[in-house]
Amino acid sequence: MESLREYFASAQWGELVTVWGMRLVGAILILLVGLWVASVLANMVRRSLLKANVEEMLASFMRRVAYGLLLVVVLVTVLSQLGVQTTSMLAVLGAAGLAIGLALQGSLSNIAAGFMLISLRPFHVGDFVQVAGQEGLIHEVGIFQTTVKTFSNHYVTIPNRQITDSTIVNYTALGQRRVDLPVGVGYESDVRAARDVLVAVARAHEKVLDDPEPNVIVTGLGDNSVDLVLRAWVQTPDFAGVRSDLLEAVHRELGRADINIPFPQRDVHLKLPKDFRLPAANGG
Repeated sequence: MESLREYFASAQWGELVTVWGMRLVGAILILLVGLWVASVLANMVRRSLLKANVEEMLASFMRRVAYGLLLVVVLVTVLSQLGVQTTSMLAVLGAAGLAIGLALQGSLSNIAAGFMLISLRPFHVGDFVQVAGQEGLIHEVGIFQTTVKTFSNHYVTIPNRQITDSTIVNYTALGQRRVDLPVGVGYESDVRAARDVLVAVARAHEKVLDDPEPNVIVTGLGDNSVDLVLRAWVQTPDFAGVRSDLLEAVHRELGRADINIPFPQRDVHLKLPKDFRLPAANGG
């Protein structure tokens, strides 16, 4: 206790207050100016990416990454101004970052996959796709996960890694789609007449394109029918409606043309012994 009293009695309080006061003021100034500079530089990164026609989501993500890295630099500078030994602290931060990275491997892989989706752009918001076994409209592409809105009005959230590891089918990437309608006609029917009816149905629809023109091909000889496929091209947004209209019209017009659309059937033959007799009714 006596030694502490002697230390405080001999301390140059005015000098200590001046030195630490200057350091504290300097640290506060560095912090304020550093935060402003970090925000300005991060916004510059975002604007530069947008000018280079980069997706808004990727540009925003890169802005956050740049801002975070600049914040680390600012905080290290502030601590150095206050007299903290930053070398050992950086080593600790590096070790902690490695441990966190190993613990969050799944999340980091989703971030990397999200970065790939935003960069490569296999689909955009609003596209109708099939990804990871799900079909629907892309609602949102996030850093960790992607949200798909199904036609039954459900939101399905899929981790980005599952999307990049699976096959991606984008149905709306191109402006036109082909409607393929399989149709079976009976063996007793005139196949050429059936083809003419199917082509006429397609050409009569106002939303079926003339180029490429609709056509019918024979795809096989089934157990009960000759298998045909009507192929007609439409604008992508008209696909579902035109397909429904054509199915209805095909059923109607083939019936009018007296062309049979067979259904699966099986003939069963029973071989009974010669002495087999049905039991008499009421025991008679």
